[in-house]
Amino acid sequence: MEKTDELVGVAAVPLGPAVRRIRPWPLGAALARTAAATAVLLLAGTQWLDDPAVQAWRTVCLAITVQALPFLLLGTALSGAINAFVPADLFTRVLPKRAALAVPVAGVAGAVLPGCECASVPVAGSLIRRGVTPAAAFAFLLSAPAINPVVLTATAVAFPGNPAMVAARLLASLATAAVMGWLWLWLGREEWLRPLLRHRHTGHRHGHSRWTEFRLGFQHDFLHAGGFLVLGAMAAATFNVTVPRSVLDTFSGSPWLSVLFLAALAVLLAVCSEADAFVAASLTGFSPTARLAFLVVGPMVDLKLIALQAGTFGRAFAWRFSTATTVVAIAASVLTGGALL
Repeated sequence: MEKTDELVGVAAVPLGPAVRRIRPWPLGAALARTAAATAVLLLAGTQWLDDPAVQAWRTVCLAITVQALPFLLLGTALSGAINAFVPADLFTRVLPKRAALAVPVAGVAGAVLPGCECASVPVAGSLIRRGVTPAAAFAFLLSAPAINPVVLTATAVAFPGNPAMVAARLLASLATAAVMGWLWLWLGREEWLRPLLRHRHTGHRHGHSRWTEFRLGFQHDFLHAGGFLVLGAMAAATFNVTVPRSVLDTFSGSPWLSVLFLAALAVLLAVCSEADAFVAASLTGFSPTARLAFLVVGPMVDLKLIALQAGTFGRAFAWRFSTATTVVAIAASVLTGGALL
């Protein structure tokens, strides 16, 4: 009886006001909100925004974002559909059991997605969550924006009467995707992908409809990737405005420097893969091999893509993978361009 009275007395002691837990925003969602606020500021009629350099920066930033946004929507919608509606073991059944063989098959499969790098990142993340080996998913990530029919058709239009450029882009991009997949099998570490394994909606959950799972997955991936997309677009716009045109002419005279320069330019300009062939065709002062490097590196490594990869897979992965991809893509471009161009 005494113990009961003691317990009742303890229970009667007020414990103070209940503490309300506040859920933090995901980093991508916070960036998306910050980017939206920045866009409102840039579109406002403030006097200092009338400066020509600021207007040029605003135009480039908005152009990159608007150009990539439909493909980001496509990719996140496809990612959500894969998570919610596709059986978990479908991709593991379709791809070869041996990871070394699954890599080139996944690279060739990238030709079926008519989107840019903004669409391939969330889709690759969804493939990994569905059990596909990361090496094969990364081969798909690299090849999809570079060899799909829309990109190859645009390349043929931009380089009329030059089918060798289309073939060189196809072969160099496929070779880069396969080599990077095999390099991941050899040197990749699972701990680099830990951010991918947290705070995400995967597969069908008991008690949730599949449409609810699709909505949750789409909402999470779009908010998370959208913020990083805008961040990369801002960085690319800054480069476009600050680097003078005369710098381009300085490097065009050297064969090796021109290749390295156009590869770096592709990373910094962050042109969507559906439009980069027309940019490359306009760089008439550079060699065909240098322009091929621009076409191969750009869809695989650029500022917005690095930002998207960091937000989806983690910074530890993004910097290592993007650096290695740049080296492999330049090497593939030089070898393929030397043979075909």
